[in-house]
Amino acid sequence: MSKKPQKKGVGAIDFFCLGFGAIVGVGWAVAINSWMTSCGGPVPAALGYLIALIMMVPIALCYCELVPMLPVAGGGMAFSFKAFGDKIALISGWAAFGAFVSIIPWEAIQITDVLGYLIPGIKSGAPLYTCYGSDIYLITIVIGTVCSLLLFALNMRGLSTAAFVQKILCFVLVGAAVIGAVAALIGGNFSNVEPVYDVSNPAIYGEGLKEVSHSTMFGGVFAILASAPFFLAGFETIPQGVEEAGGDIKSVGKTVALSVALACVFYAILLFCFGYGWPWQEFAGMDRPAAATMFLNLFPGPAGTVLYWMIVIGAIAGLFTTWNGFFMASANLLMGMSRGRLVPAVFKKQNANGIPVPGLLVCLCLSLVGPFLGPNLIDSITCFSATAFVVSWAITGWSLVRMRYSYPDLNRPYKIPGGIAMGYFAAIVASLVLICMFIPASPFYVGSLSIKMFVGWMVIGLLLYLASVGQRKGLSREQLEEGVFGRMKKG
Repeated sequence: MSKKPQKKGVGAIDFFCLGFGAIVGVGWAVAINSWMTSCGGPVPAALGYLIALIMMVPIALCYCELVPMLPVAGGGMAFSFKAFGDKIALISGWAAFGAFVSIIPWEAIQITDVLGYLIPGIKSGAPLYTCYGSDIYLITIVIGTVCSLLLFALNMRGLSTAAFVQKILCFVLVGAAVIGAVAALIGGNFSNVEPVYDVSNPAIYGEGLKEVSHSTMFGGVFAILASAPFFLAGFETIPQGVEEAGGDIKSVGKTVALSVALACVFYAILLFCFGYGWPWQEFAGMDRPAAATMFLNLFPGPAGTVLYWMIVIGAIAGLFTTWNGFFMASANLLMGMSRGRLVPAVFKKQNANGIPVPGLLVCLCLSLVGPFLGPNLIDSITCFSATAFVVSWAITGWSLVRMRYSYPDLNRPYKIPGGIAMGYFAAIVASLVLICMFIPASPFYVGSLSIKMFVGWMVIGLLLYLASVGQRKGLSREQLEEGVFGRMKKG
């Protein structure tokens, strides 16, 4: 009698590429000069990402413990459900879902924006309309729509297929970035990073141009934390797919911290190398994608052209790694929330292959919205998403602390180094950063429009929660937990 072959799950390397690729998207190529100007130079920006490492790794370590302990779709939502119940889980889950799904149209905007710089002809002629000062063209809408449909089709084939494509794209983006960093060091000069800190250049910081909330290098270093959570987000895609993990779940949890740590170092190295390659205040004004454009100036001739296109290809690969990574993760998170009766039950439905089709359709619709909005909303979407991520991270940190006290006997295949003290550190730091994001005088301040977007989003989540009250009526906490954790897989 032959044994029935087991379905091969997604392995730790696949999850690492999923997480790292979702973190390191297109930002390093198109936004790196903006990071420099926001912080007053490449050096404070690079130091800021190393400071972010100190903040982010403890948060990621919380996920390392919690993912193998509670290996279900939902991530931070599921952890807070176990620790605090459905109301806190709603805040964590809906904030995380808002952060996830805002990245999807963000990437759809970026693909049309990047291609618009590479192929100027696609933005020729009269625009269809203007949105927040951005001209919107028919061809860019078509491009964004086609890319969105392709990613939807890819994710309809399941996480293993999406992870395979993610692995290839991840190697392309890392290879392009490494070659670019080495080339910048070869052709550059240390004088290019000078002045080490400056926010006085009227060509960069003049009226109507870049606004900063700091006047010292110390403030510049911490200014990156207003947007860093957005550009370091992506490791949460790992817990969202853990139900399809194959092999040792503990190793899957460890990929969370590894992907975050390497992403912080990756950004810091690129900031220094690209700042070293060309005078950073000139780099600030280069056409996007700035990292690629720099090489046309640094190496005139065929070498510069080859490097330009290599960085462009890496940037586009990075754009798709993030876009792809959050597509399925968003759908799985919505499915997890629906299992816990936090949102309407329709979103917990899966097809015969286990694909959360209703959630993927929501992600497709939001992705299709992106090309209609234009690039001028990118900064506000970035800060909204960063705020929502930090909310979820802070609650996850407190969930770990709470469960160490409330559920000391739960099986923990991996225990966080430093124990509960590390959990407290992660929770307190994330909470302090969150508070500072709402204070106008703080270098972390995300802006009034982003705050309005965040408040509006949370109100929508509350309304969906109230609309789902009938699903929760008469159910005990144990029965609600069964919905979230009933499919829990043991490693």
